[in-house]
Amino acid sequence: MSGHERSLSQSLGQGQGLGLGLGQGLAERDLPELTGEEISRYSRHLLLSEVGLIGQRKLKAARVLVVGTGGLGAPLALYLAAAGVGKIGLVDFDFVEASNLQRQIIHSTRDIDRPKVASAQDRLKGLNPDIEIVTHNVKLSSKNAENIFSKYDLVADGTDNYPTRYLINDLCVFQKKANVYASIFQFEGQATVFGAPGGPCYRCLYPSPPPPGLVPSCGEGGVMGVLPGILGCVQAAEVIKLIVGGAEPLVKRLLIFDAWRMIFNELKIEKDPNCPVCGQNPTITEPIDYEEFCGLGEKIQDPAGPIFASELQERLDRGERIQVIDIREPHERTLYAFPGAKVVPFGQLVRRMDEFNPEADLVFICKIGQRSLFAIRALHRAGYPGRMLNLQDGLAAWAKLIGGPQLPY
Repeated sequence: MSGHERSLSQSLGQGQGLGLGLGQGLAERDLPELTGEEISRYSRHLLLSEVGLIGQRKLKAARVLVVGTGGLGAPLALYLAAAGVGKIGLVDFDFVEASNLQRQIIHSTRDIDRPKVASAQDRLKGLNPDIEIVTHNVKLSSKNAENIFSKYDLVADGTDNYPTRYLINDLCVFQKKANVYASIFQFEGQATVFGAPGGPCYRCLYPSPPPPGLVPSCGEGGVMGVLPGILGCVQAAEVIKLIVGGAEPLVKRLLIFDAWRMIFNELKIEKDPNCPVCGQNPTITEPIDYEEFCGLGEKIQDPAGPIFASELQERLDRGERIQVIDIREPHERTLYAFPGAKVVPFGQLVRRMDEFNPEADLVFICKIGQRSLFAIRALHRAGYPGRMLNLQDGLAAWAKLIGGPQLPY
């Protein structure tokens, strides 16, 4: 670790400025100098009194971890690289798919089937060859996150699932790092900075995740392509402000954006003194099993197991007693409707379970076979007595089998 990196980390631990260790407290002599080429590249920053030469040198000294190189991580990483953040870490274990390109602008058509971190690294180095890009082509977990996080000054959360969000939050609290957060769904997004002294963490705002399957993913519910671009840029702005210092970050403030109506709102959010992670008497002091915490680790005791699309077709052709239950939302069924299925959206299942035929095998369907699995779990818990099956890989597999329209992911 270089001298300026040690200084930045020490400042982080000492809680300078906002207590995030980035905006204040760095001696000028500890900051890396800018080359002539860098002075030319960042000249528009240098003209801003709020940034200037010292601010740009702070950016060069900073080490930022971007978790996720998808919709949020794409614009976030691009603008951090363009701004001259000296070291950017990228965490992702996914591969580029064609359906990503509608919003994940860091990747291109030629990158399809490549690891996302490799594609993102090439793009960022092409944009700014003077910075360091470190790739972590792994699924973030409680086993590897502590070591990865320890190498960076702050973290930007560009993920799309609850277990990883809670993991990022808790590790940032444990290591006293800022957590620059955003999330998106369909036309709406939100952003804030968690982990500031006196400010809330993610668990203060969301003590527990919603029931599994209740909130569709972007792959199931859709997302307006420009939305993550806007929220990712908000994240990038917050990261830059925290590094440079002297600005008012989104601490204790939740920014809410509706792209369809083009409305920004702001909510005040406060630290929960009883938070189990950052409260006065924390009960969680090390990483936990986040899959279990989010209700994703439980195994369903269903001896019937899944039903595959080919088997379902054969049984329907034989006229067997089967009731197909489509748990998707109305807008999802406009893309593809399963003929003869009974439509009961996920959130209505338990209160409407008396409408199901207990003498028939129920086959639950959704887009990719994930929410339908959670539907079976919910009905098991509610005491539904009938036999329930999950269509393996959902309507995507069914449409492929019968030559129907390809469902977008």
